[in-house]
Amino acid sequence: MRIVEKIDPWGSSALRDYAKLQSEFGIEPISTILGRLKNPSLHIRRGIDFGHRDLGRIIDAIEKNEKFAVMSGIKPTGIFHLGTKMTADDMIYFQSLSTKATVFYAIADVEAYCDNGISFSDSRKIAVQNVADILALGLDPERAYVYLQSEEIRVMKLSTIFSKGVTNNMLKAIYGERQIGLYLSALVQAGDILMPQLEDFGGPKPTVVPVGVDQDPHIRLARDLADKFREQFGFIQPSAIYHRLMLSLSGETKMSKRSASTLLTLADSQGEAERKVMEAFTGGRATIEEQRRMGGEAEKCPVFDLYNFHFASSDEHAAEVFRECIGGIRMCGECKREAASLVKLFLEQHQAKKQKFIARAEELITKGNKEISSALK
Repeated sequence: MRIVEKIDPWGSSALRDYAKLQSEFGIEPISTILGRLKNPSLHIRRGIDFGHRDLGRIIDAIEKNEKFAVMSGIKPTGIFHLGTKMTADDMIYFQSLSTKATVFYAIADVEAYCDNGISFSDSRKIAVQNVADILALGLDPERAYVYLQSEEIRVMKLSTIFSKGVTNNMLKAIYGERQIGLYLSALVQAGDILMPQLEDFGGPKPTVVPVGVDQDPHIRLARDLADKFREQFGFIQPSAIYHRLMLSLSGETKMSKRSASTLLTLADSQGEAERKVMEAFTGGRATIEEQRRMGGEAEKCPVFDLYNFHFASSDEHAAEVFRECIGGIRMCGECKREAASLVKLFLEQHQAKKQKFIARAEELITKGNKEISSALK
């Protein structure tokens, strides 16, 4: 298995040396604020959320019962999958911590066009399904502002203003050599991240952006721009929390829509999901005898990721699967069968919930939350 250790927000590389990334890019270990979180999420407890930038500002706001924003989004290029679910879970978690928290959920149709060639009309159709998914996962629509990038004039204005604060060399240093469209979409995403702090939404406030670590270039750009335009807008540097990248079912890259055959989507039939799990790469040994003698390699196993990132019923369950794997007690066949049953149960329940939210998702995208601006002031 080839693991490429680099950060690419538009790529599909897998990352494993998170300590090296933390050191290179100045990401703080999650342990530095763990003691202040009274109700850590599954991702935080299991070390899936491994690092952060200035998350203490969000905890301060929670403790003082002050307003803060939770900002992230989705690129509408296809069906919600388990990789995108991780960010959604973190958004829902932070929204649940305080009645003063408002979620800003961007439908990144500009990026979908620039990076994937998805038309704006097709993005909108896909977005309805994506938003219904996050509502079914637990997002409270009464404290959420859902919008299309291309139709949010405040984001587009900010991206234009921000273009005066960057140079081609600066963007190349962050992202490497890219087509102009991707640089444009990066500025638009900076507009997404900083828009919650505009006066229309109550002015400057702490903002946390939950992302996979491969999206850190966007966070660094937004933090630089917050500094450059602080005098004009009063921006507070946005905070971030980073989750590990879930392996694709082939074990080679992060789970991504770029490789449809190696990901589990939230729209898969139960039969399709079971087939994908049973055909997945594992961290098992070549023979049962070797597995019993040497134990499996759970840290390389996408099936273990299914348990640890999403479907283990408790932290103890996830730890038990890990111990039995590396101890040579658990065989890959039985492990896959159990994982498949957990995935199928989740899909059955989720898909039933989602159908109830299609109309609400359409409403949120069509009208936006017209009352959110005045409510936040």
